[in-house]
Amino acid sequence: MEFQNPTAVASAKPTPQHAKDTTPETPWPVSRASRAFHDTIARTWPELWIGGQISEINTRRAGSAYITLRDNAIEVSIQVMGFGKFAQLARDFNQGDRVVVHGRADIWQKQTRLSFLSDDIRRVGTGSLRAQIEELRRRLKGEGLFDETNKVPLPAVPRRIGLVCAPQARAEGDIVTNARLRWPTIEFTVVHAHVQGSQCPSDVVAAIRQLDADPNVDVIIVARGGGSFEDLIGFSDESVVRTTAACATPIVSAIGHEEDWTLIDLAADLRASTPTDAAKRVVPDVREQWNIILQARQQLENRMSARMDAETRLLEGYANRPSLTNPLTMLEQPQRFVDESLTRLNIAIRRLVDSDCADIDRFSAALTALSPQSTLNRGYAVVQGLNGHIVDDVALLAAGDPIVVTLKRGRAQATVTGIDAK
Repeated sequence: MEFQNPTAVASAKPTPQHAKDTTPETPWPVSRASRAFHDTIARTWPELWIGGQISEINTRRAGSAYITLRDNAIEVSIQVMGFGKFAQLARDFNQGDRVVVHGRADIWQKQTRLSFLSDDIRRVGTGSLRAQIEELRRRLKGEGLFDETNKVPLPAVPRRIGLVCAPQARAEGDIVTNARLRWPTIEFTVVHAHVQGSQCPSDVVAAIRQLDADPNVDVIIVARGGGSFEDLIGFSDESVVRTTAACATPIVSAIGHEEDWTLIDLAADLRASTPTDAAKRVVPDVREQWNIILQARQQLENRMSARMDAETRLLEGYANRPSLTNPLTMLEQPQRFVDESLTRLNIAIRRLVDSDCADIDRFSAALTALSPQSTLNRGYAVVQGLNGHIVDDVALLAAGDPIVVTLKRGRAQATVTGIDAK
């Protein structure tokens, strides 16, 4: 049986004017159905005010604003968008604000998507959840849980990362893939936990404690993809925040997107804007590290080469000095000093000897002049008694006394024969 394309068949027959007249053989094109939905909504739905709580808000584009408005009681939400005045007013609102918006239902024909096109927004109050979280934040900050002094620095090159995430979560794949692209040897210990709902806080607390107790884990990443304010509320639970602050292992929070925030971000040692950003900030890039090593090695080689060149030039300068090329020149000046010193010494010694010789001659002449021998040499004699005493007075002698007479040469013994007292 030959298959016929319904579109081709429909193109051969007139398109029905009313939806009730369509058949498998004469369907409406998607564009016609989307336009019909749009016209019906525009015709039948009046403008109205709706109230709820802002769970997501995007005002980054100038002139437009997009809000996810959540029912205050049950898990039902609606997409609200607006332009011009509405976009300007929406810039003053945040996640968790309770508001009322005015507008009408609208079908975006390109994707046949229902939304609420708004032209006015007014504040009703601050959402209770956001108020509770803000109160908890102030209380924990007052206790010092968010102080910078409590932050633990991340290891420069971790060997194993502990990862807390949902089972089969995209965040897990992003972190593991990007971390191993940057540092191929990195290892992971993954603990799966509920990251949304009532089980989220207890699961996350148990996972953090399990990884903190593992001595092989160098750093912990708590990760979750983006979501509404309510989806991420579990990461602002007091037990999660206190466990994070008390964790001895460095811990990184990677919850939601850059504009999302939770209290775990304040207690963590580092906040990453996304799970991918966490992987990039926890492990270094092996290529960057290799380039740093190469640059350091090149700098070391350049410095060593420059130092060796300088030392070589210094040695060459020493080697070319006259004292090394002709070492005897080093002795010329000391030799001249020695020779001059010897000359001066000889002169001084001769002068001393001559002076001493003159003194000796003078003293010798004086001694010779004073010597008894010189008196004897002039013809005198010395008379001594037998006891050796010199006799210088005849009164000491008597006739017949023996005496000794010392002459210029020799001695003579004699006897006194007479005394002349004159």
